[in-house]
Amino acid sequence: MKLISYQHAGRESWGAVVDGQVIDLAGPSGVATLAEFVGSPRFAERDALLASAGAPVAAYDAVQLLPVIPKPEKIICAVRNYMDHHQEVLAAGMQRELSEEPPIFLRVWRSQTPHNGPIVLPRVSETLDWEGELAVIIGQGGRDIPESQAFEHVAGYACYNDGSIREWQFHAKQIASGKNFESTGGFGPWMVTADEIEPNRPLKLEVRLNGEVLQSSHTGHMIFNIAKLINYASTIFTLSPGDVIATGTPAGVGWSRKPQRFMKAGDVCEVEIEGIGILRNPIVAQA
Repeated sequence: MKLISYQHAGRESWGAVVDGQVIDLAGPSGVATLAEFVGSPRFAERDALLASAGAPVAAYDAVQLLPVIPKPEKIICAVRNYMDHHQEVLAAGMQRELSEEPPIFLRVWRSQTPHNGPIVLPRVSETLDWEGELAVIIGQGGRDIPESQAFEHVAGYACYNDGSIREWQFHAKQIASGKNFESTGGFGPWMVTADEIEPNRPLKLEVRLNGEVLQSSHTGHMIFNIAKLINYASTIFTLSPGDVIATGTPAGVGWSRKPQRFMKAGDVCEVEIEGIGILRNPIVAQA
């Protein structure tokens, strides 16, 4: 099932996309947000809920999409989680050793933007970079989740573009300043529920800028897999329904290219992941 958060006719809601139409599920379920729904007992009843939900509220193209989870409590992002990306970072001159545990940082929810929403190039920078990633959305929360039980806590998957302001990222050893500019993290177009994607299935991931393929890999190349990321993050935090784990990006980012290349106003960046769909974002200059 494909689940979205959206705005239509002056109200925010969430629902399912079926044959190009949006079926509202907030009213029928009695659950206000998608984040609450994925953590509730009603999530297991989603097929029956959809079957009884009634007529579509609008065509998919007629609603304004929101980030899949508009205001997650936590957006946990993995760093250098593909070996080829780690190697390109070394080749570009950054001295970083492989970690024995997953290196992570946090994004804030205001840094997100939805499918077809603009990724904003801030006026203080010309180094807006792309990073196509698989996003994991947490359903049932928990603490100290064993790897063997990790997928029981996965509600679904989406595409993520961990847009990075590179020179701000390198102001200090902590990279979060370059990862949290407003409207730089694309998240969408929808969440595909976990029952549609076999755990640990390698998914092809591709990033295109103005149609040119710049990243091409698959999620089987992760250094730390999804179960390990969930286990590690839940050791630090209590994971909550709707939390997002962005699982890292493969090689092909603009910062590591020779010459370097970055996104500019007027560009269109797409992240496509097998079994999920295409996240598309135009690049605009900060007003």
